[in-house]
Amino acid sequence: MKEYIKNLVWKVLTLSLKSVNQNRNEKELKNKLIKIVPDLTNQYSGFKIDMNNKYQVNKIYNLHTFQINLVLKSLKYLNTSKLLNIVDIGDSSGTHILYLQNLFNDNAIKINPISVNLDQHAVERIQSKGLKAIHCRAEELHLKENISADLFLSFETIEHFFDPISFLHNMATKGSAEYFVITVPYVEHSRVGLHHIRNPRYKDKGLTAESTHIFELSPEDWDLIFKFSGWEIVYSDKYTQYPKTNPLYFTKYIWKKIDFNGFYGVILKRNLDMANKYADW
Repeated sequence: MKEYIKNLVWKVLTLSLKSVNQNRNEKELKNKLIKIVPDLTNQYSGFKIDMNNKYQVNKIYNLHTFQINLVLKSLKYLNTSKLLNIVDIGDSSGTHILYLQNLFNDNAIKINPISVNLDQHAVERIQSKGLKAIHCRAEELHLKENISADLFLSFETIEHFFDPISFLHNMATKGSAEYFVITVPYVEHSRVGLHHIRNPRYKDKGLTAESTHIFELSPEDWDLIFKFSGWEIVYSDKYTQYPKTNPLYFTKYIWKKIDFNGFYGVILKRNLDMANKYADW
């Protein structure tokens, strides 16, 4: 009986994900991404994706669709016609770069991408696909003088940092890109993550930067941090893993229990007006 209920929950959550993708009018983009990268097995360093698991596959492709759609929306803010220098901070597999190379070619835009990760295995995985990647802590990226970018990307990364404010401020004052696309987990109320301490089930598991969330903040609190650290929000979007307009809305309470409400994304433009009011940087 327990196994039956468990399988039923996964089926309902999969329906929830499909409904959200349809309601957000992102089904066409999702299908394009699936054709570009049909195998996500080695997407992450810490575990492998089961491509036969419809729940896992739909969850990840939905998230990727949300993230890539944000990048596509950022194009209208960028002064570029043919070549776009992109730095993907925290990239674990090169998947997003492959998406963008294909989609931008459709718009007659070529990209010059560089991926950044502190995990050497992730760097090697990206390089094995013929892509550029450097082994570097994201917090030290502003010290790399040879990194030039029109656009920074960071997907589900800054919640892993000890000090996201200093990182964001350094990227605003010492980084080369004027625009930054960021996504983070969406929670309604800010909290400290550190689930390996919060939940005894995880206490004996190996901890890595990829597996450890430190700050899980509400969109309102992230917005304050963005503005304080030197960025202006030019666009924002909340992607929930439950639909808001049909009976599957009830899955909101399941998502909150087992995962996140969804994800929050922003397109930021460098604006130091607020950051310059703080005298002790």
